[in-house]
Amino acid sequence: MNEFFSGEKLYGNDLSPEQIENWFEEESEAYANIDQKGTIPGDYTYNNLNIVHGYSKLPDKIFENALGFGAAWGNEIEPLIDRIKNLTIVEPSEQLVSKSIGHITPNYIKPNSDGKLDFEEGTFDLITCFGTLHHIPNVGFVLSEMIRVLKPDGFLLLREPVQSMGDWRSPRPGLTKNERGIPLKFFENTFSTQPVEIISRSFCFTLTTHIKKIVGSFFKKPLQYYKSYILFDKFISGMLKFNLKYHPTKPIERIAPNSVFYVLRKK
Repeated sequence: MNEFFSGEKLYGNDLSPEQIENWFEEESEAYANIDQKGTIPGDYTYNNLNIVHGYSKLPDKIFENALGFGAAWGNEIEPLIDRIKNLTIVEPSEQLVSKSIGHITPNYIKPNSDGKLDFEEGTFDLITCFGTLHHIPNVGFVLSEMIRVLKPDGFLLLREPVQSMGDWRSPRPGLTKNERGIPLKFFENTFSTQPVEIISRSFCFTLTTHIKKIVGSFFKKPLQYYKSYILFDKFISGMLKFNLKYHPTKPIERIAPNSVFYVLRKK
């Protein structure tokens, strides 16, 4: 297991088809059952995070076909909804479904357990994938599929934890059975072999859980709701990225960003 906890390899990326199928079945409704229980949230608190780190990097244009990979109710698309003509959401859970997002009725598609996307090459000019890949075993293949169905000059926005999220061999409160962070090195190596250009790579969520415990009670909404906090967090995350360790075991190693945010353009 040392090669996984060191971040040299991504756990789950090279499983057999049978193991992938089992993982898929275990994760399909796991997040909905733990965190949401099928209830549409009144407030999606990550819009400013996605705007600052991602949407602000996009050109001012209309996107003909957008894909929200693992986008659930589609709240993450709301800041751009007036610039999208058609929206497809790939989502395994039957609990996390919206009838409409702004003026759009999204087209929901169930994912294949093997990660294959049933779309033609170059179908979408925008893909979002926020906090989804760390629930998936064969991340490398799924990433290659998203890039395959992206149009040339299309954009992929990606946000994922780059710390291990603890020892996934044992139950962890508030987490699903299989989710684990994805090593930053894995992303960098993968993108170096794909026809994409990194437009932006930024970091976020440095000690956010601890800061919430100290000052969170003074705010009406979660800290990530506020743009001022997002900008503060982006600054300190950029300063402390040097201390990022995939599987931190010492307190000093936890003083680092938890997640990375990529904006990619297909060549």
